[in-house]
Amino acid sequence: MPDEGIHESKPLGGGGLPRTITFTADETSGAGGNQRTPHLRNLRTFPSREAPRAVLSIPEKSEKTNVETLSEGTADDKAKNVDITEHLLSLAEVCDKFSVQANADHPQDSFGLSASQAADLLARHGPNTLTPPKKKSSWRKFLACLTSLFNLMLIAAGILEYILLGIDFENNKANIYMGAILIVVAFINAAVEWWQQRKSENTLAALLKMIPAKTHVIRERRLESIQSADVVAGDVLFLRMGDKIPADCYVFSSSDLKVDNSSLTGESEPQERGAGNTMRNPLEATNLAFNGTLAVSGEAYAIVVRTGDSTVLGQIAGLTAGEEKAQSPLNHEISIFVRIIASVAIFTAAVFFIAGMALYKDFPFAINFAIGTFVAWVPEGLPATVTMLLTIAAKRMAAENVLVKDLQGVETLGAITLLATDKTGTLTRNQMTVCNVWTNGIMYAATRGHNDMGEPISDVTAMGIREVLYTSALCRSVKFDRTDVSMDKRQLLGDATESGLVRFAGMRLGDEFDELLPRHAKVFEIPFNSANKWMLSIHRLPHASGALTLLIKGAPERVLRLCSTILSGGAAVPLTDIQRAQYDETYEYMASQGHRVLAFAQLQLDGSEYPDGYAFDRKKENYPVGGYTFVGLTSLEDPPKHGVREAIGRCRSAGIQVMMVTGDHPLTAEAIGRKINLVLGETREGVAKRTGRPVEDIGEDEFDAVVIHGERIADMTDDDWDMVFRKPEVIFARTSPKNKLEIVARAQSLGHICGVTGDGVNDSPALKKADLGIAMNESGSDVSKEAASMIILDDNFASIVKGIEEGRLIFANLKKSIRYTLTHSTPEVIPQILYIIVPLPPMITSIMILVIDLGFEIFAALTYAWEPPESANGLMKLPPRKPVTMRSIAQLRARNARQPQVSIDPATGKPIKESLVARILRTLRAPFTKVWWQDLTEKTEGEILVDGDLLSWSYLEAGLISTISLVVVFFVILNHHGISPKQARLMAKATDEDYFNKDSPDYTYNGRLFTGEDQFYALNEARTGVIFSIYILQVFNLFICKARLRLPFGKFMFRNVRTFYGFSAGLLLLVFITYIPPLNSVFNSSYKSIPLYWLIAVGFGFLLLAYATARMLVLRKSKPIRWNPTIDGLHMHPTVWSTRHTTRSIEVTA
Repeated sequence: MPDEGIHESKPLGGGGLPRTITFTADETSGAGGNQRTPHLRNLRTFPSREAPRAVLSIPEKSEKTNVETLSEGTADDKAKNVDITEHLLSLAEVCDKFSVQANADHPQDSFGLSASQAADLLARHGPNTLTPPKKKSSWRKFLACLTSLFNLMLIAAGILEYILLGIDFENNKANIYMGAILIVVAFINAAVEWWQQRKSENTLAALLKMIPAKTHVIRERRLESIQSADVVAGDVLFLRMGDKIPADCYVFSSSDLKVDNSSLTGESEPQERGAGNTMRNPLEATNLAFNGTLAVSGEAYAIVVRTGDSTVLGQIAGLTAGEEKAQSPLNHEISIFVRIIASVAIFTAAVFFIAGMALYKDFPFAINFAIGTFVAWVPEGLPATVTMLLTIAAKRMAAENVLVKDLQGVETLGAITLLATDKTGTLTRNQMTVCNVWTNGIMYAATRGHNDMGEPISDVTAMGIREVLYTSALCRSVKFDRTDVSMDKRQLLGDATESGLVRFAGMRLGDEFDELLPRHAKVFEIPFNSANKWMLSIHRLPHASGALTLLIKGAPERVLRLCSTILSGGAAVPLTDIQRAQYDETYEYMASQGHRVLAFAQLQLDGSEYPDGYAFDRKKENYPVGGYTFVGLTSLEDPPKHGVREAIGRCRSAGIQVMMVTGDHPLTAEAIGRKINLVLGETREGVAKRTGRPVEDIGEDEFDAVVIHGERIADMTDDDWDMVFRKPEVIFARTSPKNKLEIVARAQSLGHICGVTGDGVNDSPALKKADLGIAMNESGSDVSKEAASMIILDDNFASIVKGIEEGRLIFANLKKSIRYTLTHSTPEVIPQILYIIVPLPPMITSIMILVIDLGFEIFAALTYAWEPPESANGLMKLPPRKPVTMRSIAQLRARNARQPQVSIDPATGKPIKESLVARILRTLRAPFTKVWWQDLTEKTEGEILVDGDLLSWSYLEAGLISTISLVVVFFVILNHHGISPKQARLMAKATDEDYFNKDSPDYTYNGRLFTGEDQFYALNEARTGVIFSIYILQVFNLFICKARLRLPFGKFMFRNVRTFYGFSAGLLLLVFITYIPPLNSVFNSSYKSIPLYWLIAVGFGFLLLAYATARMLVLRKSKPIRWNPTIDGLHMHPTVWSTRHTTRSIEVTA
């Protein structure tokens, strides 16, 4: 059905339709926000309704801009390759070009291609399929997981263990197992990540749909049904309602064909297609239909002009293939952390190698000690912990209908600062829905909402309502896939607007709907066409003066022009200026809401002039062409999906900038934006209209929202882009795929972590370019699902908010887990240092370190995967962890300016890639440059995974308290066996004897003889106390690290039951290796260990708790938590009340 209710504004009698609904480049509608920002004076928003729509290839951007919007120029080249020109040719020229015979007058008699021609073309050009994106083999994917920095560090540590074994085999026999364990852990960690990716890919493969299996073609004058993959250029296609178009084709004969291009261009309006064209742009050509679009009504004959990768769909897929995925924020931060740990480990090892050589002049001993120190710094269990935490979170998100293709995407969703979302099918239902009905002088609201204007429809037999419902049900061309189910479960095949009217009538009339057409048979029909802009049908609908009734619906100004009376006060009265004024006012209201408006009229035919059985003829026009009774107006919209408004409100409350990027018209986009919390305030034009001032006099600080037409993007300068992104409420309308790519690239250049949602083919390049692409499953195209990192399985935008909250929670829990895990590093490293420097007996062995790192620490650290948030909405009230501010933008630009310029190949215009050797040399030189240290020490805004506070707590504060505890426990137990700290030092320092082994010589102290076995068992019991001390302190630390926003007290500390399972499993492991004597020799433990000494560690645990509480109180004063400001005007009650139809069936008698 037409959308002239918005487009066309022609005068009506003495009055005119509202001019406010037709916009020019300088007269855009307003929208606003809740924050004030400066400087957007010279930026126009969008042109008139008649302006050309956005296209795939747009003019080159201004020389003032300097952002690479497309990776290495690839997408630019692809964008320029839309080489379809057939729409400018005549049918004869197209037939000549493709050597095909087509008959425009009798298309069903077209000869088409011959069988031999088709076979030859298929052999030469290949099947009509898109080339699938290149994929890495499973082996390469596993290798990529294995060579992550974390796993490489583990493998390096394992290799160093074997180097130690080669240096001193007798004293390092345990390294046979140690090295193997470290390397195996790296492989297991890689295998878990690889398996999760494989599962996601397999799930995605099951979701993707193939192109239509069958297509009707005419070959050698025979209509055949062939595989769509066998269609070739030059084939004559027969298209009909419900068909998915298999290739780009030239329409030469049409009977009211309309196509749904929303997946390709983002436009929600069905587009008419037929012979003839006046548009130069192929995407706007009225005689072209494109691969992947849907025929929603009518039928047509068309000649295929492009197949496979040559289609517009294939070229957009090519744009997607040209984009490289950016490294996820989490992966980037983990890489930095690993480099820090590796640097500290290497530096420490080097220092103590030098110290060992200086003290003992023994190279094997010094290198042994240096490697041991390096291995001690490596958090062996952390890689597995991080992978398992992300895997568990991914499974939890899958339960919320969010499929994560990449584990890193779990956290990326929580880190996004900007969410650019498509409108049609993502924010809206892509289903036209009746909003208001104006009839008999009364405004009715078809939906229930807080701001709906009009009375509810409580009686479907009311004058006017009954006529609108009957006209919607009878005067239609929509068909159903089945009629044995209720209306809400049927698939409607036809025009979206008409489908909305039929759905409205079916839901209101209930069972009577299916009885109407058989009871009131259609005897004559004039389908909707672009010339009339209305649909007319005559039915056996009896009345007092005859058996036939004429029903008509269509563009309001066209229908009203045919009317002489209007339904008012329960009767048909002459149409006067008063009724025309009421019509104007109602039409203006409906159109200003961004609704599509249709008019209804009828005429009860006089039985004496038009008796039952009268032969109506369209060509003779022997039917009434005027004098109708105007029944009323109905407005429809593509309403927001349930829960979208609250979801966007929660995103904005969480400090995330949400912007709409759509191919739809600016007016429609803004109207929807105002209903879903995306636009709250005024635009510059809105302020000008309210204050009565010229638009040019409105200051930047007076408005908060902008609506940008895609055609303006190419002319925007860097300053324009900066000002746009400073506004809290932004809509980009009439955008092309290239526009979307540039929007994403511009946002990323300002430091935004950018998420992009979409379901159409036109969204796919931006989905891949973004930090996190989010595709829709049910309404999404195959190309968009392939390009995205995450798929919403139920197409519910609200699931994204759950994902954001889950992402923020997993980041918080990852940080808590790392904070907890790293704390044991200091108690492991310092005893190694004391052993060589003081020296002291070896307090902890390598096998004990593995018991800690890969034993009880794994159990405890994994419990953070199930850790709930500290408060119900606390995480969503915090700003994004890397907020984009004026200061952060300035820092980012200054940092980029300090970096060396990338060399550009003059021949191709692409960056010259460095060789592997050049990258290694640059990495090695970096620490010796000023820029490297400047970047390292520069304080940045926001929060990172491993920051100074975390490292201070883990390595210095909690780590030192834990170290002091184990040293005290160690010496108390030794003293219990009669060996004082002083004597322990002397025995360890002795160079002529080797004490604390079973075969060590006897040692006498204070008249007491210590045999080798006495020394050995005393040391092992003390070591057992050490490992239990680390465990107990870590149990306290496990609970302390839960608290970030609150003090480490309260019920929230104990809500995660798995915490108790985790440290209980760790305790069982320690008891197992301690009190089963055969294991004592393997783990250097002692079954004679007395639990009484563990109380010392418990006392230090309470000391750690007290210290953590005092520390948090101090930090609250010095660095208070920053919460997001409240946004006034957000509507957070359920959207369902403003979009849901009344589904209760009402019994009505005709």
